[in-house]
Amino acid sequence: MSAPADNGIEPTLAELVALRGSATGRHRARKGRFGGSGHALSPLRGRGMEYAESREYVAGDDARHIDWRLTARTGRAHTKLYQAERERLTLIVGDTRPSLYFGTRVRFKSVQAARVGAIAAWAAARDGDRIAALRGSVSEPPVTPASGTRGVLRVLDALVRWYRHAPADDAGLAVALEHAERLLRPGSRLVVLADPASVAAIPERRWPVLAQHHEVIVLLLTDPLETDPPRALLPFRAGVEGARQGDSRLELDLGSAALRSRWNQAFKVPVEAALERLPARGVRAMALSSDGDSDAWLPLLGRARPLVA
Repeated sequence: MSAPADNGIEPTLAELVALRGSATGRHRARKGRFGGSGHALSPLRGRGMEYAESREYVAGDDARHIDWRLTARTGRAHTKLYQAERERLTLIVGDTRPSLYFGTRVRFKSVQAARVGAIAAWAAARDGDRIAALRGSVSEPPVTPASGTRGVLRVLDALVRWYRHAPADDAGLAVALEHAERLLRPGSRLVVLADPASVAAIPERRWPVLAQHHEVIVLLLTDPLETDPPRALLPFRAGVEGARQGDSRLELDLGSAALRSRWNQAFKVPVEAALERLPARGVRAMALSSDGDSDAWLPLLGRARPLVA
């Protein structure tokens, strides 16, 4: 039997659709000069896709852009100017590491990931972006980029599927980022939903390469038990395949200094390291606890580097 709606264990489509209001308070991207609802045009002139105007030729202008019709009509050489159209892509990368499907407060980390991804999709639609999503898989293709509500709903459907339970074919965040690099274009926004351990496994040199041409945001999904465990003897159910019936439970004494140090190395240190190192590499990063507000990261948006025409 499937879990009931909004129980914090499995995300539901209704729950993610309802998060639309969390993104509505943000400033809407300005409209294009021809009234388009989503494609903001760069003020930079140069070689672009959108014709802007023609003016008289001056020394140094590219001869390939001469407006021959206007030149013939006026008898004076004119050159065409183009205005770059910024049809930004927001790409949501979902980590599906098995350790995300866990939680002790309010909801599983996986449900928080789905909620955060949904808010990112609604914010992208608000800004007029095309929206796409993918995860680390060698069998499942990315969600095709699309704009508006249609694009959002495609992404929400994928988030529900990915974060209902751990996919059996998870290939890791590194594979997901490889797929992302092939899909991204200069000026895109990349939102990465990840377990801190997954981020720690990514070579640091990859982040500045991504951040050089894109707006990159990494959101680290955590649980209070991981980042601030009690100093107590805690019972756990072992998840080791093949464990004997009597060996399926274990106890960890987190009052022990040695064990607590090992715990922090496994859970707390990766979060602190990512928050310290990623900003130095051009990446905006924030830790989001499973019991925190799913929209707490929104202030990170809206400061993308301008596109070069």
